[in-house]
Amino acid sequence: MTKYIFITGGVVSSLGKGIVAASLGRLLRSRGFSVINQKFDPYINVDPGTMSPFQHGEVFVTDDGAETDLDLGHYERFTDTNLGKFNNVTSGSVYQTVIEKERRGDYLGATVQVIPHITNEIKSRILGATKQFCPDFHIIEIGGTIGDIESLPFIEAIRQFKAEAGIGNAISIHCTLLPYLPTSGELKTKPSQHSVNVLRSYGIQPEILVCRTSKSIPKTEKEKLALFCSVPKEAVIECRDMKTIYEVPLALESQNLCTVALKMLGVKDKKAKLENWEKLIERIKNPTKSIKVAIAGKYTKLSDAYISVVESLKHAGYADSASVEIKWINSEECIDFPTCKKLLSDVDAVVVPGGFGIRGIEGKLNVIRYARENNLPFLGLCLGLQCTVIEYARNVAGLKGANSKEFDENPTHPVIDLMIEQKNVKGYGGTMRLGAYDCHLKKGTKAYKAYGKDVISERHRHRYEVNTEYIDILKKAGLVFSGMSPDGMLSEIVELPKLDWFVACQFHPEFKSRPDRPHPLFKGLVDAAIRRHK
Repeated sequence: MTKYIFITGGVVSSLGKGIVAASLGRLLRSRGFSVINQKFDPYINVDPGTMSPFQHGEVFVTDDGAETDLDLGHYERFTDTNLGKFNNVTSGSVYQTVIEKERRGDYLGATVQVIPHITNEIKSRILGATKQFCPDFHIIEIGGTIGDIESLPFIEAIRQFKAEAGIGNAISIHCTLLPYLPTSGELKTKPSQHSVNVLRSYGIQPEILVCRTSKSIPKTEKEKLALFCSVPKEAVIECRDMKTIYEVPLALESQNLCTVALKMLGVKDKKAKLENWEKLIERIKNPTKSIKVAIAGKYTKLSDAYISVVESLKHAGYADSASVEIKWINSEECIDFPTCKKLLSDVDAVVVPGGFGIRGIEGKLNVIRYARENNLPFLGLCLGLQCTVIEYARNVAGLKGANSKEFDENPTHPVIDLMIEQKNVKGYGGTMRLGAYDCHLKKGTKAYKAYGKDVISERHRHRYEVNTEYIDILKKAGLVFSGMSPDGMLSEIVELPKLDWFVACQFHPEFKSRPDRPHPLFKGLVDAAIRRHK
């Protein structure tokens, strides 16, 4: 029978509930249990696909084409499990389904209300994911902060679900902040007490507290939290700030989080096999070399907009015992080529990530031109590939005025065009080419050498593609198309083999990288950057 663990947050937002949920998943997996993670987001958007990265960070895409919250990236990276559309639920998707059922008459004339109709739909999403994966443990994270109005239907659904599941089949973990006052030298527990009181007022008594803190929690403060929050002393778990998020599973293991949770759920504990994870942390904490990699994009003011790219670069560095310093470059500042040269003069490699819209495009083209002309290791992702093709067409193939129809409806040379199947699409939400698609690699290329196989599967999120009418012209000019869709119509990877590492892909390889198994394209980039640094 599947056991359920609900994770809520209080005091402040951005506490790291997602990291706690992912870390607990890792600890359970290390004991041989099967685990799935699920994220409930209280916003009214159906999914984050139409939201600005400045608002919500990156959109994480799963194999089955779901546009999801970035926490699913943490879940996949920590537990090494591929998730899907069942693993991210929003208020918008819940209300949309309920309204569609009401319009069809499914409720037989009943007055549709938050209770029971909305809460029943939320509970059905929990059970649907359980049925899909049949795990030993199902971890559900509730987005937002306790006390938020929009979270109330989810909290009520959890209250009902716990009661229906029965004692020993579901527990709640509440993540809180213990602020430190340097003037008095104290960690304050009162905000956490108030947060738990709010949660209790909704009918949920948390079984475990995970306390985010910058200082070690004194025994007296743990006892105070246990007393006032009605949890066992051993269930007050310290979660100290760490240098890297990948230390959190080991820190929580040292605090016996998993052991306590298993005891409460009536499951016999097992010895955790964390040796490989411990070796990973040793490499992270004791690098033997360092490199600097630039990320040139237009959402650089919010690093969460490119969080999977950043983590993928770090993963590749870990494999080489190298620390990777990220230099953020706003592509709009690179529209002036001399400024672009100056900004890139001190880096060992550069990544041009995905995005939408014309803003900053000319700057990205200059970044790519500089990398190409100076043999600076380069990796282009999604829009990065399209910009690579535009830059090469203009400056090498002699196609003056080459551009994408996304930026110019009538360019002289439309080297990037809207995909045929996208031309009659109406609306924006969930309508792109999304999810995993196969790609065939050309033998003898850098891409083939990196992957070491003929056919790969990667995740996509785009509407535009390389115009097939220009492929032969670009090939004659020296651009190698090293990866193509199975039907040979869609350009998946391009490269310049004479350079140390100049590769761009139409897909998003960052979504499949793991801390102990870096993605081949990021590994190729970092390896080239290390050689250049030497």
